Amino acid sequence: MVRRTKEEAQETRNQILEAAQRAFHERGVARTTLADIAAMAGVTRGAIYWHFSNKADLFQAMLDSLHEPLDALARASENQDELDPLGCMRTLLIQLLQQVELDPKVRRVNEILFHKCEFTDEMCDLRRQRQTAMLECNVRIELSLNNAVNRGQLPENLDTVRAAITLHAFIDGMLAQWLLVPDSFSLHEQAESWVDAGLDMLRLSPALRK
Repeated sequence: MVRRTKEEAQETRNQILEAAQRAFHERGVARTTLADIAAMAGVTRGAIYWHFSNKADLFQAMLDSLHEPLDALARASENQDELDPLGCMRTLLIQLLQQVELDPKVRRVNEILFHKCEFTDEMCDLRRQRQTAMLECNVRIELSLNNAVNRGQLPENLDTVRAAITLHAFIDGMLAQWLLVPDSFSLHEQAESWVDAGLDMLRLSPALRK
């Protein structure tokens, strides 16, 4: 009975996340209420509050569900014992770009994040969460770049702080542009070239040296 109850609770949570994704995509984050999500999920608002503190918490959980499949690869490039940290990062970034085009769920969630997420006063918690997530991402990228420098894969005088911000901005810009005008180029077919262009900036740009 306990197992069934836990399974039912997880199923309800997944229903809520799916409904939130559809509602945010259709209406935008700011215009979507928890009542809208509850109606779409076929649950009560109380069920939503059982699983999530507020709309910002629900939004973050939706984003976190996308990170899980690639998290092991991200951890590998951050591991000081990894022999090929830059190769791990390259593979991670290629998969990231390809998934956005090929996986409808990943594409929808990224469309929400880049083009349907309004930081209104009501969503100040979400703004803080996004700021924290961005800074944490820069730190993780910097750690991977430092490992690549230590392995001789990147210049030893690379400014890894500035390089991390640059690479993060490059990938975010690629995603934002493609999601707005997806017919302009193929993320899937050109993923390797785009990622290699970003890594070439790190290897070759004098502006990224200490």
